[in-house]
Amino acid sequence: MRRLLFVCALAGCPSDPPPACITVDTSCQPGYVPTFSNVYDNTLRTGCGAQMSSCHSDSGRAGGLSFADQQTAYDQLMLEGRVKPGDAACSEMIVRTHGIGEDYQMPPGDPLSEPARCALVQWVQQGAMP
Repeated sequence: MRRLLFVCALAGCPSDPPPACITVDTSCQPGYVPTFSNVYDNTLRTGCGAQMSSCHSDSGRAGGLSFADQQTAYDQLMLEGRVKPGDAACSEMIVRTHGIGEDYQMPPGDPLSEPARCALVQWVQQGAMP
C-alpha cells in the first residue's frame, strides 16, 4: 500500500469522474441566441471541433466525439447522456464545460466564456433541438 501511495504522490493519481449533475443558472445571459446552429458555429466548431486541430475534430475525436460538421456533432451529443434535452444540470456536456479548474474541464486549458457556457445551458434546457 505504501508503494501505491508513493507512486500516486510522484505521478499524480487519476481524478474522480465528473459529477452526474451540477447546479446551473438558467437565467444567465447568453453570448448569442441559443439555437444549435449558433451553438455549433460560435462554440463547438470554433472552440472544440472542426477548425484547426481541436480535440473533437474529425482527426482528433477525443472521447469518440467529432464536431467535424453540424449534423455529426448533434448526433453524437445526443448519445449516452452527453446532452439530456431539458436537463442541462445533468448533461455531461454542461457538467464538463462548467468544471472550471477540474481535470474533466472541457475544453482543457482555457475554459469557455461565461456567455458561451450560458448559451449551451439555455440550448439544452430549452430542449436541445437541432
